[in-house]
Amino acid sequence: MTTATIGAADFPAAVSAPGIVLVDFRTSRSGSSRAFTAVFDQAAARHPDLRFTAVDTEAEAALAAELGVRSAPTLRVYRDGVLVFAEPGWIPADSLDLLVETIRALDMPAVRALYPEPID
Repeated sequence: MTTATIGAADFPAAVSAPGIVLVDFRTSRSGSSRAFTAVFDQAAARHPDLRFTAVDTEAEAALAAELGVRSAPTLRVYRDGVLVFAEPGWIPADSLDLLVETIRALDMPAVRALYPEPID
């Protein structure tokens, strides 16, 4: 599986999809972001059942600001439309794989019970 680039227009649909969606907020200006891009793209090949996506923070500055992304790389992970992880910084491959396994093991009914959706 490859990493798909997404933008503000398709971000809501991408992260609300069933399953696990990883979003790498990246920029070509940062050495650590470029290094994490390689780790992230390799993880996509190891976990073909998951959706790996990337947002270019330079092209999508308004989206990054709206989500509170202040540096690249920043990784956000959604499971069944729920944000379950959000951290800036470069993550080593073994830690990324451990994160994926931890998110796979989440008890989503319990997560939803603890963090119900806000009422509009």
